[in-house]
Order: sequence, then structure tokens, then C-alpha cells
Amino acid sequence: MGISKLPIALICTLSCLAMLLLQTSHAQNTKQDYLRAHNLASAAVGVGPLKWDDKVATYAQNYANKHKADCKMVHSGGPYGENLAWSRGNLSSTAAVKLWVDAKAYYNYNSNSCAAGKQCGHYTQVVWRQSVRVGCAKVRYLHYFQL
Repeated sequence: MGISKLPIALICTLSCLAMLLLQTSHAQNTKQDYLRAHNLASAAVGVGPLKWDDKVATYAQNYANKHKADCKMVHSGGPYGENLAWSRGNLSSTAAVKLWVDAKAYYNYNSNSCAAGKQCGHYTQVVWRQSVRVGCAKVRYLHYFQL
């Protein structure tokens, strides 16, 4: 029996905003930015690079779009591993990946465990050796105040 090479769908950023005016930035949100951030984290622990997968990215975008109106942070339960990120601002792709990778400080490689009271699952998802493809998406929920 061979090792399966599973893709991960990272519904990378659900930026939920309540504001009167919106400034949009596309900086650091390309597929190359998402991929670079993941591959830097993987390389740091000796894991090979991921490849971008448009099918996985489409899945992530479709799922993220379902929560654009409510910004609920719930996993899809779909066929891919996934990480979610949320912010009150315009969270860039690299900032989202950094949120997950920062949990490395709490992860113990020898015991494959996380420090008590901490969460490392998002970090291990980013650097999981069996993942070979990644796709990410970002949506922004906007609620305008009525004056």
C-alpha cells in the first residue's frame, strides 16, 4: 500500500470587516504568494515544496464564498485538509500563513505533540510531508453601518 499524496485546501483568509469605507489591496494575495509562504515553512523543516492546484483553489474559493455573508469560521468537512484564518482587516496571504506557522514554537517534533493549552494543527497542516498540492482562497465580508 502506497502513501497517498493529499492536497490541502486552505481557505486561507476570511477577512471580516465592519466599516464605512473599504480600501482594497491585492498585494501579497497571488497564488505565488500563498505558495511561497507555505514552501518557506516546509523548507525550514526539510519538507519538499508544494505545487499550486487550481482545482483545490476553486474548492477553497467556492467554500469561502458560502461564508462570505456570515463569516463563520467552520471547516467544510470536505475531501481536503484545510486551514482557516480570520481578521478584522485585510489579511494578506503571507500574514495568514504566518499565523499558522507561528504555532511552530509550541510543536514538539520528537513527540509529535503540542504544548498544553496550545494548538498546532494549523502549523502541522502547512508542513505535512504527505501534502503535495495546495490551493487557497480569500473572501471579504463587509457590513456597512447605516447612519
